[in-house]
Amino acid sequence: MPISERNLQDLLPLSLESTPCVSIHRENKVWVAASMLIHYLESFTDSLVVTDDKSKPLGIVGGKEVLENILNPSSALFDDTVVEDIMDKNVDIISKEITLKDLLQRWTQTRRAFSILPNRFKGYSAISARKLLEIGANCATEMTISELPKKKIITFTYNDTLKDIINSMFENKTRKLVFKNTLNFISDRIIIEYVVRELNYLRNINYFLDLKFEEPFRLAEAKVISGDMKISELSKIMFGMMHPFVIYQDHVVSPWDLCIALLDNKIEL
Repeated sequence: MPISERNLQDLLPLSLESTPCVSIHRENKVWVAASMLIHYLESFTDSLVVTDDKSKPLGIVGGKEVLENILNPSSALFDDTVVEDIMDKNVDIISKEITLKDLLQRWTQTRRAFSILPNRFKGYSAISARKLLEIGANCATEMTISELPKKKIITFTYNDTLKDIINSMFENKTRKLVFKNTLNFISDRIIIEYVVRELNYLRNINYFLDLKFEEPFRLAEAKVISGDMKISELSKIMFGMMHPFVIYQDHVVSPWDLCIALLDNKIEL
């Protein structure tokens, strides 16, 4: 049976519930969410789950929600706005019996690779594209990187403003842009970190979107893969990266690309 037809319990028997959700109360200010996201985005989980007083999930807040609202830059977004006002109200709650194929179809529709799963501790565990790299690492396949759909490298330069960079992310449906002619990239997490640590949540600054790329941005570095390795090996490598992002020849590979590759009917566990 191809792994796409198997359920999550079969595919991740030991670690399905191992990644707890990171939650935030609906009345917390956005500055609290931003401070949390710079630690969790891509590395531990991919979104914060917004909850009420009884810990009931109400919505999701990730880098997308912060960047969408920061296009109207003001410290009021961070100091006066509560997370409930900017959250995505669509919380995808799944069961252990959902098949990999059905899960990825849901993510394709919502355009967010993130779901939560009720666990035995009477709470919720997070399921993200990063989590599914565990499945890719254990799959049996001869498929290699060269067989993946090619995604061109979206770049930015010194002349681009932060408004240009953020708009490019939305227009190209990507969370990462590569600094032209380098291996370094900027992401939603890096922008949020800059706003939090360098710009003090936009307090006393009104020219945020006009800022151009400069040294205070601590860019991350993509990993270059020179050989045409199997996607199972690449999954292992990316699972061990803090912020997984790979360049192979003239295109980029993200965890999402490997997740979609797992739908191939020839791939087995």
